[in-house]
Amino acid sequence: MEFLFEYGLFAAKVVTILIGMGLLAGLIASSKQQNDEPVLEIKDLNKRRAQMRDAMAGTVLSKKANKALAKSQKKTAKDDDKQDRPKVYVVDFDGDIKASGVETLRDEITAILTLAEAEDEVVVRLDNSGGIVHEHGLAASQLNRFKQANINLTVCVDKVAASGGYMMACVADKIVAAPFAVIGSIGVLAQLPNFNKLLGKAGIDYEEHTAGEFKRTVTIFGENTDEKRAKLNEQLEDTHTLFKQFVLDNRPKLDLQKVATGEHWYGQQAIDLGLVDALGTSDDYLAEACDAGAVFEIDMIVKEKLADRLMSGFGSRFDALMQRFY
Repeated sequence: MEFLFEYGLFAAKVVTILIGMGLLAGLIASSKQQNDEPVLEIKDLNKRRAQMRDAMAGTVLSKKANKALAKSQKKTAKDDDKQDRPKVYVVDFDGDIKASGVETLRDEITAILTLAEAEDEVVVRLDNSGGIVHEHGLAASQLNRFKQANINLTVCVDKVAASGGYMMACVADKIVAAPFAVIGSIGVLAQLPNFNKLLGKAGIDYEEHTAGEFKRTVTIFGENTDEKRAKLNEQLEDTHTLFKQFVLDNRPKLDLQKVATGEHWYGQQAIDLGLVDALGTSDDYLAEACDAGAVFEIDMIVKEKLADRLMSGFGSRFDALMQRFY
């Protein structure tokens, strides 16, 4: 009997493993059949705002007041149907050091340009602290497509548009910043540690072979000479000159001597310097836009691959487990 019990337990484990492997294989097969193409999602912000208002009114107002509001809103909606109101398209860009959101941004811009007209407006809610030069240069060039199409572009900055973030913002026809949003940082930075002395103490040689005198300037492991440092500084100055010229081309009234020092400023200071045009949050700006026209939020949704979902789930469970021990 003991043998039969152990055998049954072993068989149950084998069956469980086989079922698990079968389910995993099925998930992988179904993921291959799924369309991994990004999906365009469009939200009507006027409707969302109306739903929020109705939910509040149903609880806060009296029946009489609620009925009067509903009647008033119904008349307004009827009047709106009789005219083709201007459209506002809203896009979000949350930046990182590589401006990795540029891939979805370019698709969102392409989608908007298929329908947008000259009287319409695009609002970009931008949150970006800057990063790699050429990545943010591409993101700024993508926003410039609206200018080329004669579509009004407004950038709203609630938190930060600094360095490469400001490179993107300055393309806009109008920049609106919250009172304590961080603006500016028109400068270029390069920094890295050097372990050459440490390697020398450990008796480790480091060799680097290049073709071209300045294929590499300063390095992490090799010995850095004054000549190489001077070349790096020259390259940084060249990049800074390009950055300043780009900003000046888009905001010609700026005093570059004052604003291109690498410093950053808060909202009101940024207005005084001409870096932004108005104070306010994106919420206030879009609320006014909803009163004046039809507002749509455009979002290109990228489906996460199965392997990424599994790893993400495993990572979150591992973190939760670690929190129990630390």
